[in-house]
Amino acid sequence: MQEYIDIWSENGQPTGTNCLKDEAHIKGLFHPTAHIWFYTKEGCILLQQRGSNKETFPSYWDVSVAGHVMSGESIVEAAIREIQEEIGLDILKKDLLQIDIRKNVNIHPNGINDCEFQHVFLCELLVNINELKIQEEEVDDIALISLDRLNFYSKNHNETFKLVPADYTYYSFIIEQVNKVI
Repeated sequence: MQEYIDIWSENGQPTGTNCLKDEAHIKGLFHPTAHIWFYTKEGCILLQQRGSNKETFPSYWDVSVAGHVMSGESIVEAAIREIQEEIGLDILKKDLLQIDIRKNVNIHPNGINDCEFQHVFLCELLVNINELKIQEEEVDDIALISLDRLNFYSKNHNETFKLVPADYTYYSFIIEQVNKVI
């Protein structure tokens, strides 16, 4: 399926244009994405293991749910859609707490120039992890890990639990934000 996404300026403003997602990634055009971090009151974070077929960081552990905002779609609509698609959970707008918008540029060896404005949300996980239904085309596995374990893995770049090697301060920021709400 061909996915069209809206193009934004380097300053995070919509340009009024759109293009295919693949074209944006080849040309390094900025676009919006949604990142949703699920947490539990017990101090755990839901991580997803990216599909082994992914073009970037296959089989690495990553944000609970993330995805591109389709052309004409609002950020919140994209977040709700991605949650339903990737983990089979229906949530409401009121369940999302936006905590940041992060400008992020990743230039990958395979030619993908991913230039995003990541809209970052927290959402409390109110169901048992076994009730979630992962999107097998995108996600290989999901796991709840403690904030302490996430902190350890991100600070030590642990090879036995491969986190997407993003800006590791991002994980510290998420841990700090979750600690504020639990």
